[in-house]
Amino acid sequence: MDKRSVGRMGEELARKYFEKRGYAVVDHNFQCRFGEIDLIVRKDKAFRFIEVKFRKSVEYGLPQESVVKRKQNKIRNVALLWLRRRHLPTDGELHFDVLAISEESRQIKYEYIEDAF
Repeated sequence: MDKRSVGRMGEELARKYFEKRGYAVVDHNFQCRFGEIDLIVRKDKAFRFIEVKFRKSVEYGLPQESVVKRKQNKIRNVALLWLRRRHLPTDGELHFDVLAISEESRQIKYEYIEDAF
């Protein structure tokens, strides 16, 4: 499986994860020249900007470990642009989360980190 296919698989697992928990998926794979946001969900009045990290193996580290400061800053900036393009308030309830998904012994394991940064 190539890197792009693994990424799509992870994002599909993430969508299902949030839908089962009552979140509305608002957007996914939002891209602009500054970067990308994997998944944007909403529950009540809060928007959650989700970075999805999927690894077929944790041999080289946990998925969430790859969401470094530089990536966090990119996601924040892209989120503000997303809000502005949709004429939504930028001072509302916003959260930046990470959903780490890994496959261990043919079992899918989820770790949802709310307000990760």
